[in-house]
This record gives sequence, structure tokens and C-alpha cells, in this order.
Amino acid sequence: MQYSASQRFRLMIGTYAPIGFLLVLMLFPFYWMLITSLKTNPELYNAQANPFWVVKPTLDHYARLLGRTQFLNWAANTMVISIVSTLISLTCAVMSGYALARLRFRGAGFLGTAIFVTYLVPNALLFIPMAEIMRSLGLLNNLLALIITYPTFLIPFATWLLMAYFKTIPKEIEECALIDGASRLQTIWKIVLPLATPGVLSAGIFAFTLSWNEFLYALIFMTSSELKTVPVGVVGELIRADAYFWGALMAGALLGSVPVAFVYSFFVESYVSGLTAGAVKG
Repeated sequence: MQYSASQRFRLMIGTYAPIGFLLVLMLFPFYWMLITSLKTNPELYNAQANPFWVVKPTLDHYARLLGRTQFLNWAANTMVISIVSTLISLTCAVMSGYALARLRFRGAGFLGTAIFVTYLVPNALLFIPMAEIMRSLGLLNNLLALIITYPTFLIPFATWLLMAYFKTIPKEIEECALIDGASRLQTIWKIVLPLATPGVLSAGIFAFTLSWNEFLYALIFMTSSELKTVPVGVVGELIRADAYFWGALMAGALLGSVPVAFVYSFFVESYVSGLTAGAVKG
């Protein structure tokens, strides 16, 4: 179909202009972190300098971050905690989500709602009793404390998300497998999970993102510098009273956002399809 010049112009204004505006809006924080991390201190604190450009780029702030702090340890801690917490949460959420979606038992509806309601309880109300539990178990200042704690708020939402996705899978497929002699676990592993891959990936990305960015529990439970996570370590080491090391802070924020951006860039299609599954039936 051929468009006239005026039609192409209207199409560009009506379609590409809003998309371009949203793209700039979403990418601007990353651009701001990048240029701030590349500026020298004199340029960074010069009120007359152009705030949207770098005149003399420098890597001094990255050198300070990687050489004078334990950023690499923080990143490794955060990666281990996020991956293990995500795997635990997905394992529990797949089983509970499937049970609530497929198995019929008394109180299933109430239990499903109660699981989701637990996700709505603010962490600020729970960190004191959770800290007391970890203290009694001797796990304070231990990565296991966060690995155990994070699934308490990751599992409820992941369960709710997967429950909705499992309901979109036709029951007849599972019934055929059961008739052919497959057990319930074999049906879940060989039939349901391959079909539910977008939903599982969505729940996994959600869990990984929350684990990576979590701040409150990591601040309370971790006291040793080498055991801190990226959000806590960057803020704790690069803010001293009223002194803010903005260049190193922005470098840490930029490097800390890379793993999450990497995960989203590779699984964004599955993530969107998983989130929208079950929204329309027919």
C-alpha cells in the first residue's frame, strides 16, 4: 500500500513521535548516569557547565568504584542471592500455582487470594520480626539470611502469576497424558512446563529484579562490608554524611543496572506474553 507524502508525515507524527518520546523518556536516566559518571569533578560541580554533555570524559570514577570499594564483591553477592532466591521461588511457585489452578480441594480459592494478599504486606512491617528470626537462627550477617527471606515476598506474586498462566493451558492436554500412563509430576515436567515457559520466565524475571534491587532487608541483615549487596554497598560507601561522591555513585548505579537490563533485553517478549496471559479468554 502506497502512502502519499502527507499521509507518511501524519503516520510519522502520530506513531513514531510518541514512540520516540517514550524511548527518550525511558533511556534518559541511563544517559544521565553515564554522562555523570564520565565527568571530572571540576566539570561535575561547575554550575556553568553544560549538564547534558561531557567536555572531558574520564574513567576516574569507575577506577574509584572498582579499586577503592568492594563493588565486585557486592555484585557477586547480589548475583548469588538473586539467582538462588529466584530458583527457590520459581520451584515453589510452579508447584503451588499448578495446584491452585488444576487441583480441586476445599479452600483453594481462599488460599489463592490469601497468598496474593501476603505479597501486599509492606516489608517495613516485617523486617523487625524477620530480623529477630534470623538472629535466633544465627544467620545475621550471612548471605543465607537474604536467600531465605527473599522468597517470602517473591513466592506469593510468582504463584499468582503462574496460577493465571496455568489456567490458560487446555486441561485436555494433561488429561491425555494422564490417560496414557504419565504421573502427575511427569505431566507437569514434560507437558505443562514447556507450554508455560513464557509465564515461568516472567515470574523469574520479576523475582530476579526484586531480589537484585531489594534494599531494606539487605541493609538490616548485612553488617560486614564484604557481604553487602550492590544497592546497600553503593549507597553506604559512597555517601558520607553530607558528602556525595556523585561520579562514583552514578558509575555504581549504571553498572548495577546492567544485569537486570541484560535479562530484560533477552526475555522481553516472553515477559510481556507471560504478563498478559489470561487477560482475555475466548
